[in-house]
Amino acid sequence: MAAASPSPPLESTELFNAPANTNTSVKGEEWRAMKKVIENLYAHREPDGHDPSKVFHRKVNKRAMPDYYEVIKEPVALSTLKHKQFTREYKNFAEFVRDCALITHNAQTYNRPEAGAYQDAITMRGVMERELQQLAEQKIITPELAVLPDLGEIPPASPRPLEYEDDDDEEDDEDDEDDDADDSEEDGAKRRRKRGPRSNAVTIKREGGPKGDGDKGNEDSRKRRGRPPRVDTPMEARIKAVLKGIRKHKNEQGQIMIHQFEKLPDKAIMPEYYQETKEPIAIELIKNLRKGKEIANARQRKQKRKKYQSVDHFMRDIDTMFDNAKSYNQDESQIYKEAVFLQSEAHKLSDIEKQKPDTEYVMEEGRLPLPNGILHNGELWKVGDWVHIQNPNDVTKPIVAQIYRTWQDTDGEKWVNACWYYRPEQTVHQYEKHFYPNEVVKTGQYRDHRIDEVIDRCFVMFTTRYSRGRPRGYPADKEVYVCDSRYNEEKHRLNKIKTWASCLPDEVRDKDYEMDLFDGLKKVKKVPSPILHMLKEDAKETDELPKPSWGTENAPPIVGAVYKGPRDEN
Repeated sequence: MAAASPSPPLESTELFNAPANTNTSVKGEEWRAMKKVIENLYAHREPDGHDPSKVFHRKVNKRAMPDYYEVIKEPVALSTLKHKQFTREYKNFAEFVRDCALITHNAQTYNRPEAGAYQDAITMRGVMERELQQLAEQKIITPELAVLPDLGEIPPASPRPLEYEDDDDEEDDEDDEDDDADDSEEDGAKRRRKRGPRSNAVTIKREGGPKGDGDKGNEDSRKRRGRPPRVDTPMEARIKAVLKGIRKHKNEQGQIMIHQFEKLPDKAIMPEYYQETKEPIAIELIKNLRKGKEIANARQRKQKRKKYQSVDHFMRDIDTMFDNAKSYNQDESQIYKEAVFLQSEAHKLSDIEKQKPDTEYVMEEGRLPLPNGILHNGELWKVGDWVHIQNPNDVTKPIVAQIYRTWQDTDGEKWVNACWYYRPEQTVHQYEKHFYPNEVVKTGQYRDHRIDEVIDRCFVMFTTRYSRGRPRGYPADKEVYVCDSRYNEEKHRLNKIKTWASCLPDEVRDKDYEMDLFDGLKKVKKVPSPILHMLKEDAKETDELPKPSWGTENAPPIVGAVYKGPRDEN
């Protein structure tokens, strides 16, 4: 939030039809203040319309989640606050403040950091802190009472078991690996999508050794290698360092100063802020612009703004945010003073980061990111490009792949990391399986290749668009493939893709391409497996799954296999 409420809320004249509590020091004005805080907690909405209070309306159902009460000894919900305020059970205002703190502390204690309830708790804690601070500014409570009490350290989440991602987990968005890391480092305040556990087995290095079909020593080297983490460019790393640096400062009440600038004020509650402020902006939008994303404003419209092109570009928004706060709030207000301090600190950090050479921001193993792509053979190869890569197992069938990362090693050699797409004959599948002509399937293999291994361009279309047309202006001599499924290489299963965007690099996920449409829908008929002839005459449904035939290490199988078992469910 980048503004403080300019005037105190009107006092209610409502009379309480509740039993009197003579054993309390709470005054009438404080009871009314509690009621107003509770109402505002229920009413708070995120800019995208999300209600973070909903999960805290009532206590957890003991029958549905009995273990919750083994972990949480003092369960509290908003309904608890509402009841105790109405019946005047609180002996003093500090008890009310403690109950507020318990709501969020309990949620963070029981849930994992990636859970929605955990993230909603962080949001609600911020709302509570703002509401209590306003009461202190209005002299209804003391500044000491406006600080949520420390109820103990949030215990660390127990580690998940290490295993390969299942297909359903993989279908969930695979992006924002860097987002999660950013948020945990900066404030942990983003709600994250649920995601299955990731495998450590995908980080195996390429090693030399004997090659050949069925070589046991090479099994590890053939395991899928997971999607590479998103790498910050030097410019992005500098911006990230500034954001991280200004999060460290706390005020005299022990509150993190930047929290007031996280989100814009609710337009329904503070319409005057938007009348006076011509360019409203908050940390939430700034972080999304750093990552090249769009966020929806309160009216559910996309804010079309370009990703930051420089640290100075980023600092202009930082200045706008703090200048807005200083313009809207009075000079002697706490938020004005904190805006002045944080703005000065941001500029100090920015100056320090800009003086550092780019070499300080290299990746692991000395890799230098090349975010603008690689110029090779007169062409620019960049993240999101579909390519053919040399296949040492079969020069007539180049590897179909999509580029995910581009970088330069310490020797100056340029590399790409690309996600492989297998051809049907490179998979192990049930013998009755049919495929589209020119079909490929997405794998979990993200492999490193020297740029000189890239042969040519190609294109892969999702099945829903393949029958409607082709990419506009795409050369007729370039291959266009269709993709309908993911291939689980460990279980030899083909699973239909639900969301094509989840298969793409996050840098190009929001980008679309124009098409030259056919006159009508083109009917594409599936054909039998290209390796159906490999099914043994005496094959039985009870046979073990066959294995593919491997050749060179950093290449797809020479050929897959077929079996007579039951069809896959999907």
